[in-house]
Amino acid sequence: MKGKTNQRPVLVIGAGPIGLTAALALRRFEIPATIIEAEPKERIRPGSRAIYFHKATLEHWEDIYPGLGFTFAKHGVVWPVKRTLFGGKEVYIKRYPAPNRNELPPFTSLPQVEAEKFLYEACVAAGVEFIWNSPVRQVETNENGVIVTTESGEVWQADYVIGADGARSVVRQSLGIELEGPRSRDRFVVVDIEEDPSAPLPLERVFHYQHPAMGGRNVLFVPFAGGWRVDLQLFAEDDAQQYGNIEGVRQWIPKVMDKKYADRITWVSMYQFHQAVARSFTDEHCRVVLAGEAAHLFAPFGARGMNSGVADAVAAVKAIHAAFQEGERSKAKQIIAEAAQERKTAAQYNRDCAGLALEHIQGRSPVMNMKRELAASLSSIIPSLGKWLDEGPYGPKSGPPQLATKY
Repeated sequence: MKGKTNQRPVLVIGAGPIGLTAALALRRFEIPATIIEAEPKERIRPGSRAIYFHKATLEHWEDIYPGLGFTFAKHGVVWPVKRTLFGGKEVYIKRYPAPNRNELPPFTSLPQVEAEKFLYEACVAAGVEFIWNSPVRQVETNENGVIVTTESGEVWQADYVIGADGARSVVRQSLGIELEGPRSRDRFVVVDIEEDPSAPLPLERVFHYQHPAMGGRNVLFVPFAGGWRVDLQLFAEDDAQQYGNIEGVRQWIPKVMDKKYADRITWVSMYQFHQAVARSFTDEHCRVVLAGEAAHLFAPFGARGMNSGVADAVAAVKAIHAAFQEGERSKAKQIIAEAAQERKTAAQYNRDCAGLALEHIQGRSPVMNMKRELAASLSSIIPSLGKWLDEGPYGPKSGPPQLATKY
């Protein structure tokens, strides 16, 4: 295949949920869409990974492929209750009204593999072209377009490229765009647990500050369709292997759940807080737009990564569509540059929110500790303090008008 050149108006690099969203949005604007994916079609994606999808994300999917947002809502779960405890004492509880079947819910929760399945099926129905098992080796841009070379030597030319190839993005690295921002030392163990359908747990999202059975470590329980996500925050001095390997998890899970769940573990992983944003979301020629983890890395708390990535993909496609409509190259270039800057601003906002969330939950600041303990002690008298404790681990929900709900 070496030496062969393929022409396409737009290429999407990466067939994860962000790349699939970008391709589907292209088809919404009647632009041919081709996805180049490094892995084979039959790849196995372990674990639940991103499980929480905001209403704004469901609205994006519903807009680019009518019915898709409701498909997610139908197959996910919306928990009716969320609770927050501090040292074993409940400090906040909120009950949600039953969702209206004719409206998109405020969120839905289901495994990422299911999300990718629904997106892939929509892409196939919309006529998206897939090129599987083709790792990209190099991406080059000029004023006339983009040249993409795969590891096999195949060459692709396009007017525009959307880089959605994840945290180790070859697209971003080829363009010499660096990620900027710190990586925290804080480590979290994340565990997927299959629910027992014969005797399921109450459908509640529960956050424990200083769980008494875990030596004061924070523990988060999040239900999703078919199972539970359990996050355990480690202390700096903790042995990651002791808590983070499968045998270690089997030792501590019975301290926070029924012991039967120790035999229902399906996936264990570990992560650190990332707060990184690409220096630019486009290249100097404004021919490539980065989206999702190719453009930013956030901590999972607050579900900002996946949800902001979907917004990145939709914004990129809208800009590319507008650029195609614009006859003058300088104006088309400006359209791409402005869209890229807008999404970078959104990413910086999300990065700052993740930083505030980390400060809130890590328990290292004496001032923050004092605030948390005072809020917990007074939450029964001043409910707003309990709400502050509940929202703290996820960062602020509001921001500049264009960013507040669209992540």
